[in-house]
Amino acid sequence: MKRRQIAAIDVGTSKICTVMADTENGDLRILGVGVVPSRGMQKGMVVNLNEAKEAIRESVSMAERTAGYKLKSALIGVTGKHINSKNNRGVISITRNDHLVRQSDLQRAIDIASSITMPQDRKVLHIIPRNYSVDGQEGVSNPVGMHGFRLDVETHIITAASNSIENLTKCIRAAGVEIDDLVFNPLASAEAALTDEEREKGVILADIGGGTTDIAAFKGNSIYHTSVLPIAGAQVTHDISVGLGIPFEMADDIKQRYSSVVPGECNDANFVESRHTFSYPDLCEIVRMRVEELLRLIILELPSDDYSKMVPSGLVITGGTANLPGIAELGSEVLRLPVRVGTPPNLFGVSDILNDPACTNVVGMLLWSINNRDASKSHPAPEESAKGGFISRMFGNPKN
Repeated sequence: MKRRQIAAIDVGTSKICTVMADTENGDLRILGVGVVPSRGMQKGMVVNLNEAKEAIRESVSMAERTAGYKLKSALIGVTGKHINSKNNRGVISITRNDHLVRQSDLQRAIDIASSITMPQDRKVLHIIPRNYSVDGQEGVSNPVGMHGFRLDVETHIITAASNSIENLTKCIRAAGVEIDDLVFNPLASAEAALTDEEREKGVILADIGGGTTDIAAFKGNSIYHTSVLPIAGAQVTHDISVGLGIPFEMADDIKQRYSSVVPGECNDANFVESRHTFSYPDLCEIVRMRVEELLRLIILELPSDDYSKMVPSGLVITGGTANLPGIAELGSEVLRLPVRVGTPPNLFGVSDILNDPACTNVVGMLLWSINNRDASKSHPAPEESAKGGFISRMFGNPKN
């Protein structure tokens, strides 16, 4: 079988990453990587079309030089506070004489669950079946072939602001790349960072980037909740800038070189940067306070007060902020839950730069492409109606 070429572009607030790869029988080989500082983006949204377009073009060109061929199309990651989600239920009767559930019945129930009123300024990104029940029997992983009179399906519907999607797609196409699919960032990150056991027992994934924190919670191997917080790594940098009275760029450099939230590590020493002397304990305190707040906000996003029961597998942190020393230990201390840093799986090819929590999302998009090759698009194309093709991957076997 001929190897299939795939690619993904993560257009973030702090960086733009393009990865070109090929795949055969589920194996992924990285061929080219291009990472450049982001421009024209703020909190996951385009704020300057020309700057964003040029930064994307630079990232794509860098990946093309390594891969040795021109990139034609790619999956694109999507984030931003404009993204919303809701659950909706579809119910149908099985009226045939044999009363056996068929694939067409499943599709019909999903279509009904997907029939929501969509304002003109919103577009559907994903519609994901969450769980099924037959004649009131819940926890059904696959109803096809079962005997019953009534089929229920609950779907998780993720939508985005039309103008934000249009601006992003315009930048991508202006950079010379067509769009294979749009993927909500934490769904992609989950592909690369979560285990099957975590998805089954209950887990929350938080992709903490530069401008946004993207959240996805799973339970029973099914998507449970998604959301976006407009607080992330840039807010930590801002706090350092204000607290130490230094420019934002210097604060970002200090954050990456000196920051730590390892419990008990901050001593009374000072450090010198650009002929300025700074207090290490002051820096640690500034960073710790913001990160503690962010960790608590992530858990508060769960639609359940008893989060220890809802997500016994705890919290998995990805994104650039996951590189902060001690963040997992601090998370466990603050939330009293298991917390770990999620990183992409080991890959074959030109992939050393991708062995980083900051690259979990873009690697996850490649895995999403492999896992969804035979599924219909998970979103309508940017110029289509939001009532277009609905089904996204079912995340294994949806059930309660």
